[in-house]
Amino acid sequence: MKLKTLLAAGVVAMSSTAAFAGCAVENSVPLKSLSAGFEAWKAVTDAMGECGNFQASLDQEFREKQPEAFAAKPSLYQIGGVANATMIPLLNAGSIRPLDDLVAKYGQNLTPNQLIKVDGKVMAIAMMVNAQHMMYRSDILADLGIAEPTTWGEVLAAAEKIKAAGVVDYPLGGTFKTGWNLGEEFVNMYLGEGGSFIGEGNMPAINNPQGVAALETMKAMTAYMDPEYLVSDSTYVQQQFQQGKIAMANLWASRAAAMDDEAESQVVGKVVMAAAPNGSAAPASSLWWDGMVFASNMTDEEADAAFQVAMEGIDAEMVSANNDAAVWLIKGYTPGKLAAGAAATAANGAAPYPASGPMGIMHTVLGNGIADYLNGTKDASTTLADIEAAYMTAAKEAGLVK
Repeated sequence: MKLKTLLAAGVVAMSSTAAFAGCAVENSVPLKSLSAGFEAWKAVTDAMGECGNFQASLDQEFREKQPEAFAAKPSLYQIGGVANATMIPLLNAGSIRPLDDLVAKYGQNLTPNQLIKVDGKVMAIAMMVNAQHMMYRSDILADLGIAEPTTWGEVLAAAEKIKAAGVVDYPLGGTFKTGWNLGEEFVNMYLGEGGSFIGEGNMPAINNPQGVAALETMKAMTAYMDPEYLVSDSTYVQQQFQQGKIAMANLWASRAAAMDDEAESQVVGKVVMAAAPNGSAAPASSLWWDGMVFASNMTDEEADAAFQVAMEGIDAEMVSANNDAAVWLIKGYTPGKLAAGAAATAANGAAPYPASGPMGIMHTVLGNGIADYLNGTKDASTTLADIEAAYMTAAKEAGLVK
Protein backbone atom coordinates (compact mmCIF):
# COMPACT_ATOMS: atom_id res chain seq x y z
CA MET A 1 0.00 0.00 0.00
CA LYS A 2 1.26 3.48 -0.83
CA LEU A 3 1.09 4.77 2.75
CA LYS A 4 4.22 6.92 2.61
CA THR A 5 2.85 8.73 -0.42
CA LEU A 6 -0.38 9.42 1.42
CA LEU A 7 1.38 10.86 4.43
CA ALA A 8 3.03 13.57 2.40
CA ALA A 9 -0.40 14.91 1.51
CA GLY A 10 -1.14 16.53 4.87
CA VAL A 11 -3.77 16.07 7.66
CA VAL A 12 -7.16 17.11 9.92
CA ALA A 13 -10.77 17.49 11.11
CA MET A 14 -14.55 17.69 10.74
CA SER A 15 -16.99 20.42 9.65
CA SER A 16 -20.49 21.25 8.51
CA THR A 17 -22.29 19.74 5.57
CA ALA A 18 -23.41 22.57 3.32
CA ALA A 19 -25.88 22.29 0.47
CA PHE A 20 -24.54 20.86 -2.78
CA ALA A 21 -25.46 21.84 -6.31
CA GLY A 22 -26.51 18.23 -6.88
CA CYS A 23 -25.23 14.93 -8.20
CA ALA A 24 -24.06 14.49 -11.76
CA VAL A 25 -25.24 10.85 -11.65
CA GLU A 26 -28.89 9.88 -11.46
CA ASN A 27 -28.62 6.58 -9.63
CA SER A 28 -31.37 3.99 -10.10
CA VAL A 29 -29.67 1.08 -8.29
CA PRO A 30 -30.40 0.65 -4.54
CA LEU A 31 -27.12 1.10 -2.66
CA LYS A 32 -26.01 1.03 0.96
CA SER A 33 -22.79 1.97 2.77
CA LEU A 34 -21.40 1.19 6.22
CA SER A 35 -18.74 3.48 7.67
CA ALA A 36 -17.63 5.32 10.77
CA GLY A 37 -19.78 8.21 11.93
CA PHE A 38 -17.41 11.15 12.21
CA GLU A 39 -18.08 14.39 10.41
CA ALA A 40 -16.05 13.71 7.27
CA TRP A 41 -18.10 10.59 6.56
CA LYS A 42 -21.30 12.56 7.12
CA ALA A 43 -20.17 15.07 4.50
CA VAL A 44 -19.22 12.37 1.99
CA THR A 45 -22.34 10.25 2.42
CA ASP A 46 -24.60 13.32 2.28
CA ALA A 47 -23.08 14.11 -1.11
CA MET A 48 -23.53 10.51 -2.23
CA GLY A 49 -27.14 10.62 -1.08
CA GLU A 50 -27.92 13.38 -3.56
CA CYS A 51 -27.56 10.81 -6.35
CA GLY A 52 -30.64 8.96 -5.13
CA ASN A 53 -31.37 5.36 -4.04
CA PHE A 54 -28.59 5.48 -1.45
CA GLN A 55 -28.69 4.76 2.27
CA ALA A 56 -25.75 5.40 4.61
CA SER A 57 -25.16 3.68 7.95
CA LEU A 58 -22.82 5.84 10.06
CA ASP A 59 -21.81 3.59 12.92
CA GLN A 60 -18.82 3.77 15.27
CA GLU A 61 -19.02 -0.01 15.62
CA PHE A 62 -18.57 -0.42 11.86
CA ARG A 63 -15.30 -2.36 12.20
CA GLU A 64 -17.05 -5.14 14.15
CA LYS A 65 -20.01 -5.30 11.77
CA GLN A 66 -18.32 -5.08 8.37
CA PRO A 67 -16.70 -8.55 8.12
CA GLU A 68 -19.94 -10.50 8.50
CA ALA A 69 -21.98 -7.99 6.51
CA PHE A 70 -19.58 -8.07 3.55
CA ALA A 71 -19.21 -11.86 3.69
CA ALA A 72 -22.97 -12.27 3.19
CA LYS A 73 -24.15 -13.40 -0.25
CA PRO A 74 -25.15 -10.93 -1.49
CA SER A 75 -23.28 -8.42 0.64
CA LEU A 76 -25.48 -6.36 2.95
CA TYR A 77 -23.63 -3.24 1.84
CA GLN A 78 -22.08 -2.31 -1.47
CA ILE A 79 -19.69 0.34 -0.08
CA GLY A 80 -17.57 0.20 3.06
CA GLY A 81 -15.69 2.94 4.85
CA VAL A 82 -12.31 1.64 6.02
CA ALA A 83 -8.85 2.67 7.21
CA ASN A 84 -5.37 1.08 7.14
CA ALA A 85 -6.20 -1.68 9.58
CA THR A 86 -9.94 -2.08 9.22
CA MET A 87 -9.54 -3.04 5.56
CA ILE A 88 -7.36 -6.06 6.45
CA PRO A 89 -10.14 -8.46 7.61
CA LEU A 90 -12.15 -7.72 4.45
CA LEU A 91 -9.09 -8.16 2.27
CA ASN A 92 -8.17 -11.46 3.94
CA ALA A 93 -11.73 -12.73 3.55
CA GLY A 94 -11.85 -11.85 -0.14
CA SER A 95 -15.04 -9.85 0.43
CA ILE A 96 -13.85 -6.68 -1.36
CA ARG A 97 -13.12 -6.37 -5.07
CA PRO A 98 -10.21 -5.01 -7.12
CA LEU A 99 -11.09 -1.61 -8.55
CA ASP A 100 -8.73 -1.11 -11.50
CA ASP A 101 -11.48 -1.45 -14.11
CA LEU A 102 -13.77 0.98 -12.27
CA VAL A 103 -10.94 3.45 -11.73
CA ALA A 104 -10.24 3.34 -15.47
CA LYS A 105 -13.91 4.03 -16.28
CA TYR A 106 -14.89 6.56 -13.63
CA GLY A 107 -11.80 7.59 -11.65
CA GLN A 108 -10.45 10.35 -13.88
CA ASN A 109 -10.50 12.87 -11.01
CA LEU A 110 -8.65 10.63 -8.54
CA THR A 111 -5.02 11.37 -7.66
CA PRO A 112 -2.32 8.68 -7.40
CA ASN A 113 -2.28 9.23 -3.61
CA GLN A 114 -5.82 7.94 -3.43
CA LEU A 115 -5.19 4.58 -5.05
CA ILE A 116 -4.45 2.03 -2.32
CA LYS A 117 -2.79 -0.95 -3.99
CA VAL A 118 -2.28 -4.46 -2.66
CA ASP A 119 -0.18 -6.84 -4.77
CA GLY A 120 -0.39 -4.38 -7.64
CA LYS A 121 -4.20 -4.09 -7.64
CA VAL A 122 -6.23 -1.07 -6.50
CA MET A 123 -8.26 -2.33 -3.53
CA ALA A 124 -9.41 0.90 -1.91
CA ILE A 125 -9.88 4.60 -2.66
CA ALA A 126 -8.43 6.86 0.05
CA MET A 127 -10.18 10.15 0.75
CA MET A 128 -8.32 11.58 3.76
CA VAL A 129 -5.49 11.08 6.20
CA ASN A 130 -5.89 11.02 9.96
CA ALA A 131 -3.82 10.83 13.13
CA GLN A 132 -4.21 11.30 16.86
CA HIS A 133 -2.47 14.46 18.03
CA MET A 134 -2.42 16.85 20.97
CA MET A 135 -5.33 19.21 21.44
CA TYR A 136 -5.27 21.61 24.37
CA ARG A 137 -7.13 24.53 25.89
CA SER A 138 -4.92 27.48 25.05
CA ASP A 139 -6.65 29.73 27.59
CA ILE A 140 -6.04 27.33 30.48
CA LEU A 141 -2.40 26.70 29.64
CA ALA A 142 -1.80 30.44 29.20
CA ASP A 143 -3.47 31.32 32.51
CA LEU A 144 -1.33 28.75 34.34
CA GLY A 145 1.91 29.66 32.54
CA ILE A 146 2.23 26.23 30.92
CA ALA A 147 4.13 25.96 27.63
CA GLU A 148 2.76 23.76 24.85
CA PRO A 149 3.76 20.20 25.86
CA THR A 150 5.91 18.34 23.35
CA THR A 151 6.65 15.12 25.29
CA TRP A 152 4.51 12.87 27.44
CA GLY A 153 6.60 13.86 30.44
CA GLU A 154 5.62 17.47 29.81
CA VAL A 155 1.97 16.50 29.32
CA LEU A 156 1.88 14.75 32.70
CA ALA A 157 3.61 17.69 34.40
CA ALA A 158 1.07 20.05 32.86
CA ALA A 159 -1.78 17.77 33.96
CA GLU A 160 -0.52 17.91 37.55
CA LYS A 161 -0.48 21.70 37.50
CA ILE A 162 -3.97 21.86 35.95
CA LYS A 163 -5.28 19.40 38.54
CA ALA A 164 -3.89 21.51 41.36
CA ALA A 165 -5.56 24.61 39.92
CA GLY A 166 -8.94 22.87 39.74
CA VAL A 167 -10.01 24.72 36.59
CA VAL A 168 -11.57 21.71 34.82
CA ASP A 169 -13.12 18.44 35.93
CA TYR A 170 -10.20 16.41 34.56
CA PRO A 171 -6.90 17.64 33.08
CA LEU A 172 -6.73 14.84 30.49
CA GLY A 173 -9.02 12.95 28.19
CA GLY A 174 -8.09 9.73 26.43
CA THR A 175 -9.63 7.17 24.08
CA PHE A 176 -9.19 4.32 26.56
CA LYS A 177 -12.40 2.39 25.87
CA THR A 178 -11.70 -1.32 26.30
CA GLY A 179 -11.23 -2.95 22.93
CA TRP A 180 -10.02 -1.29 19.75
CA ASN A 181 -9.56 2.18 21.26
CA LEU A 182 -7.44 0.97 24.17
CA GLY A 183 -5.36 -1.14 21.81
CA GLU A 184 -4.74 1.91 19.63
CA GLU A 185 -3.58 3.95 22.62
CA PHE A 186 -0.93 1.30 23.30
CA VAL A 187 0.03 1.20 19.62
CA ASN A 188 0.67 4.94 19.71
CA MET A 189 2.64 4.87 22.94
CA TYR A 190 4.68 1.85 21.89
CA LEU A 191 5.59 3.46 18.56
CA GLY A 192 6.63 6.51 20.56
CA GLU A 193 9.04 4.28 22.47
CA GLY A 194 10.46 2.92 19.21
CA GLY A 195 8.95 -0.54 19.58
CA SER A 196 8.02 -3.07 16.90
CA PHE A 197 5.08 -5.40 17.39
CA ILE A 198 5.79 -8.51 15.34
CA GLY A 199 9.10 -10.34 15.02
CA GLU A 200 10.44 -13.01 12.69
CA GLY A 201 7.98 -15.75 11.88
CA ASN A 202 5.05 -13.54 12.99
CA MET A 203 6.08 -13.95 16.62
CA PRO A 204 4.90 -11.32 19.14
CA ALA A 205 7.51 -8.79 20.27
CA ILE A 206 5.95 -6.44 22.85
CA ASN A 207 7.11 -7.90 26.19
CA ASN A 208 10.16 -5.68 26.53
CA PRO A 209 11.24 -2.38 28.15
CA GLN A 210 9.48 -0.35 25.46
CA GLY A 211 6.23 -2.19 26.14
CA VAL A 212 6.57 -1.62 29.87
CA ALA A 213 7.29 2.08 29.30
CA ALA A 214 4.21 2.43 27.10
CA LEU A 215 2.01 0.84 29.75
CA GLU A 216 3.50 2.97 32.51
CA THR A 217 2.75 6.17 30.60
CA MET A 218 -0.83 5.04 30.01
CA LYS A 219 -1.25 4.24 33.69
CA ALA A 220 0.16 7.64 34.67
CA MET A 221 -2.38 9.32 32.40
CA THR A 222 -5.33 7.70 34.17
CA ALA A 223 -4.59 9.63 37.37
CA TYR A 224 -5.73 12.78 35.53
CA MET A 225 -8.68 11.31 33.61
CA ASP A 226 -12.35 10.66 34.24
CA PRO A 227 -12.48 7.49 36.40
CA GLU A 228 -14.78 5.96 33.76
CA TYR A 229 -11.94 6.04 31.20
CA LEU A 230 -12.50 2.42 30.13
CA VAL A 231 -15.71 3.50 28.37
CA SER A 232 -14.14 6.61 26.82
CA ASP A 233 -14.02 6.55 23.01
CA SER A 234 -13.43 9.39 20.53
CA THR A 235 -16.95 10.78 20.83
CA TYR A 236 -16.70 10.73 24.62
CA VAL A 237 -13.45 12.74 24.58
CA GLN A 238 -14.78 15.11 21.93
CA GLN A 239 -17.79 15.88 24.11
CA GLN A 240 -15.61 16.33 27.19
CA PHE A 241 -13.70 19.01 25.29
CA GLN A 242 -16.84 20.65 23.93
CA GLN A 243 -18.42 20.79 27.41
CA GLY A 244 -15.32 22.32 29.00
CA LYS A 245 -14.59 19.27 31.17
CA ILE A 246 -10.98 18.57 30.05
CA ALA A 247 -7.95 20.63 29.11
CA MET A 248 -5.85 18.24 26.98
CA ALA A 249 -6.13 15.05 24.93
CA ASN A 250 -4.37 13.17 22.16
CA LEU A 251 -7.43 12.97 19.91
CA TRP A 252 -8.10 12.15 16.25
CA ALA A 253 -7.64 14.97 13.77
CA SER A 254 -11.06 14.06 12.36
CA ARG A 255 -12.54 15.46 15.59
CA ALA A 256 -10.82 18.85 15.47
CA ALA A 257 -13.52 20.89 13.73
CA ALA A 258 -16.06 19.79 16.34
CA MET A 259 -14.26 22.02 18.85
CA ASP A 260 -15.28 25.10 16.87
CA ASP A 261 -18.83 23.96 16.11
CA GLU A 262 -20.86 26.77 17.64
CA ALA A 263 -23.97 24.60 17.68
CA GLU A 264 -22.53 22.19 20.24
CA SER A 265 -19.20 23.47 21.60
CA GLN A 266 -18.62 25.75 24.59
CA VAL A 267 -14.93 26.16 23.78
CA VAL A 268 -15.00 27.68 20.28
CA GLY A 269 -11.64 29.21 19.45
CA LYS A 270 -9.99 27.92 22.62
CA VAL A 271 -8.65 24.51 21.54
CA VAL A 272 -5.25 24.49 19.79
CA MET A 273 -4.16 21.68 17.45
CA ALA A 274 -0.54 20.63 18.14
CA ALA A 275 1.79 17.77 17.30
CA ALA A 276 1.41 14.46 19.12
CA PRO A 277 3.72 14.41 22.16
CA ASN A 278 6.91 12.40 21.79
CA GLY A 279 7.75 9.26 23.67
CA SER A 280 11.43 8.49 24.22
CA ALA A 281 12.02 7.82 20.51
CA ALA A 282 9.28 9.27 18.27
CA PRO A 283 5.85 10.90 18.23
CA ALA A 284 3.39 8.75 20.14
CA SER A 285 0.95 8.47 17.26
CA SER A 286 0.32 6.53 14.07
CA LEU A 287 -0.70 7.83 10.66
CA TRP A 288 -3.82 6.53 8.96
CA TRP A 289 -5.82 6.90 5.79
CA ASP A 290 -9.59 6.57 5.52
CA GLY A 291 -11.37 5.61 2.34
CA MET A 292 -13.75 3.28 0.55
CA VAL A 293 -13.87 -0.36 -0.47
CA PHE A 294 -16.47 -2.13 -2.57
CA ALA A 295 -18.04 -5.52 -1.95
CA SER A 296 -17.13 -8.60 -3.96
CA ASN A 297 -20.54 -10.14 -3.35
CA MET A 298 -22.60 -7.80 -5.51
CA THR A 299 -23.46 -7.63 -9.18
CA ASP A 300 -21.33 -5.82 -11.70
CA GLU A 301 -24.26 -3.44 -12.25
CA GLU A 302 -24.27 -2.61 -8.52
CA ALA A 303 -20.50 -2.18 -8.50
CA ASP A 304 -20.66 0.18 -11.45
CA ALA A 305 -23.36 2.29 -9.79
CA ALA A 306 -21.68 2.21 -6.38
CA PHE A 307 -18.36 3.45 -7.73
CA GLN A 308 -19.99 6.32 -9.66
CA VAL A 309 -21.96 7.41 -6.60
CA ALA A 310 -18.82 7.16 -4.45
CA MET A 311 -16.93 9.44 -6.85
CA GLU A 312 -19.68 12.03 -6.42
CA GLY A 313 -19.20 11.79 -2.66
CA ILE A 314 -15.49 12.58 -2.84
CA ASP A 315 -15.41 15.24 -5.52
CA ALA A 316 -14.08 18.81 -5.41
CA GLU A 317 -17.57 20.21 -4.84
CA MET A 318 -17.94 18.25 -1.60
CA VAL A 319 -14.49 19.37 -0.43
CA SER A 320 -15.29 23.01 -1.19
CA ALA A 321 -18.33 22.78 1.06
CA ASN A 322 -16.51 20.84 3.79
CA ASN A 323 -12.88 21.92 3.54
CA ASP A 324 -12.19 21.66 7.28
CA ALA A 325 -13.96 18.34 7.80
CA ALA A 326 -10.77 16.35 7.13
CA VAL A 327 -7.27 16.42 5.71
CA TRP A 328 -8.66 15.50 2.32
CA LEU A 329 -6.65 13.70 -0.36
CA ILE A 330 -8.97 15.23 -2.90
CA LYS A 331 -8.40 17.96 -5.48
CA GLY A 332 -9.46 21.36 -4.19
CA TYR A 333 -8.50 20.86 -0.54
CA THR A 334 -6.83 23.83 1.19
CA PRO A 335 -5.21 23.02 4.58
CA GLY A 336 -6.52 25.21 7.39
CA LYS A 337 -5.53 25.84 11.00
CA LEU A 338 -7.36 22.72 12.15
CA ALA A 339 -4.94 20.61 10.12
CA ALA A 340 -1.90 21.98 11.93
CA GLY A 341 -1.65 19.27 14.60
CA ALA A 342 -1.89 16.35 12.21
CA ALA A 343 0.52 17.96 9.77
CA ALA A 344 3.04 18.61 12.56
CA THR A 345 2.69 15.03 13.79
CA ALA A 346 3.50 13.70 10.33
CA ALA A 347 6.37 16.18 9.90
CA ASN A 348 7.88 15.09 13.24
CA GLY A 349 8.23 11.53 11.98
CA ALA A 350 5.16 9.66 13.20
CA ALA A 351 5.04 6.18 11.68
CA PRO A 352 2.19 4.77 9.58
CA TYR A 353 -0.01 2.31 11.43
CA PRO A 354 1.64 -1.09 10.74
CA ALA A 355 -1.42 -2.73 9.20
CA SER A 356 -1.17 -6.49 8.52
CA GLY A 357 -2.94 -9.73 9.34
CA PRO A 358 -0.73 -10.44 12.39
CA MET A 359 -1.12 -6.82 13.55
CA GLY A 360 -4.88 -7.16 13.41
CA ILE A 361 -4.64 -9.99 15.93
CA MET A 362 -2.13 -8.07 18.05
CA HIS A 363 -4.38 -5.01 18.16
CA THR A 364 -7.33 -7.12 19.31
CA VAL A 365 -5.47 -8.85 22.13
CA LEU A 366 -3.93 -5.56 23.26
CA GLY A 367 -7.37 -3.98 23.48
CA ASN A 368 -8.68 -6.89 25.50
CA GLY A 369 -5.70 -7.31 27.84
CA ILE A 370 -4.42 -3.89 28.89
CA ALA A 371 -7.27 -3.08 31.28
CA ASP A 372 -5.90 -5.72 33.68
CA TYR A 373 -2.80 -3.58 34.15
CA LEU A 374 -4.64 -0.28 34.38
CA ASN A 375 -6.98 -1.53 37.10
CA GLY A 376 -4.13 -3.11 39.06
CA THR A 377 -5.02 -6.76 38.52
CA LYS A 378 -1.64 -7.52 36.90
CA ASP A 379 1.78 -5.90 36.72
CA ALA A 380 3.19 -4.66 33.41
CA SER A 381 5.37 -7.66 32.56
CA THR A 382 2.62 -10.17 33.37
CA THR A 383 0.14 -8.17 31.33
CA LEU A 384 2.42 -8.14 28.29
CA ALA A 385 3.25 -11.85 28.67
CA ASP A 386 -0.44 -12.73 28.82
CA ILE A 387 -1.18 -10.57 25.79
CA GLU A 388 1.60 -12.34 23.85
CA ALA A 389 0.13 -15.71 24.90
CA ALA A 390 -3.31 -14.65 23.68
CA TYR A 391 -1.73 -13.51 20.40
CA MET A 392 -0.03 -16.88 19.96
CA THR A 393 -3.28 -18.76 20.44
CA ALA A 394 -5.12 -16.64 17.88
CA ALA A 395 -2.20 -16.54 15.42
CA LYS A 396 -1.91 -20.34 15.48
CA GLU A 397 -5.62 -20.68 14.82
CA ALA A 398 -5.21 -18.31 11.87
CA GLY A 399 -2.24 -20.29 10.55
CA LEU A 400 0.17 -17.36 10.98
CA VAL A 401 2.56 -19.16 13.32
CA LYS A 402 3.50 -22.81 13.58
